[in-house]
Amino acid sequence: MDGTIVDTEPYWIEAEHRLTAEFGLPWSQEDGLKLVGNALTVSAQVFIDLGVPLEPLEIINRLTRDVIAQVQERVPFRPGVRELFAQLREAGIPSAMVTMSFRPLADAVVASLPEGSFDAVITGDEVQHGKPHPEPYEVGAKALGLRPQECIAIEDSLNGALSASSAGAHTLVVPCHVDIPEDPRWSIAQSLEGLSLEEFQRAAIARQSQ
Repeated sequence: MDGTIVDTEPYWIEAEHRLTAEFGLPWSQEDGLKLVGNALTVSAQVFIDLGVPLEPLEIINRLTRDVIAQVQERVPFRPGVRELFAQLREAGIPSAMVTMSFRPLADAVVASLPEGSFDAVITGDEVQHGKPHPEPYEVGAKALGLRPQECIAIEDSLNGALSASSAGAHTLVVPCHVDIPEDPRWSIAQSLEGLSLEEFQRAAIARQSQ
C-alpha cells in the first residue's frame, strides 16, 4: 500500500522525524528510506535501538496516527492506480490489499477509494510474519479463494517483492522511492499510468515466463 497505491513514504519519514526529534535523536531522509517495506515491528525496533524510550506498540501507534492525520488531509495516490482498480472492478477480477501498515491506516486509505475496490484487506497486525516472509501474500490469496500462483502482486519495495514472489505470485515491481534490482523472480515497470488491463497482465508475467 505505502509506495504502491499511495505515495505515503514522505508521510512516514515526516512522522519519524517528529518522533525522533521529540527525544533529541537524529533522523535523516536516508534513515527513513532504509525502512521502506519493513514490517512495522521491525521498524519500531530500529527506533528503540536508536534510543527512543517507548515500547514497540507505542512507537507503531504514534507513527500510524501521524500518518493517518496526513492522509486525511491529502491522499497521494500513485499515477494509474485508481484507473487500474476501475478496470479490475469492471472486469470482475477480485483484488486484495496486502500491507504491512496496521489496520487503522489501511482503513483510512480504503475509505478514500470507491466502495468495493478491494475484496480483502490484509494488514501487518493481522499476520504473524511480515514481509519479506511469504505469509502476507499467502493469506491474501486465501482470502480471495485463490492460490498465490493465480495472483498478480504489485509491489514497490524489495521486501514486498520478496514476499510476493516467494509466495508464488506473479510479481510486478513499480519502484517509488528506492531502486529495486532486476531479478528473474519479478518484472519491473516504471509506472502503472496509461496501462490497460491486458498490458498490466502482460507486464506482470513477462520476466517470469521467460
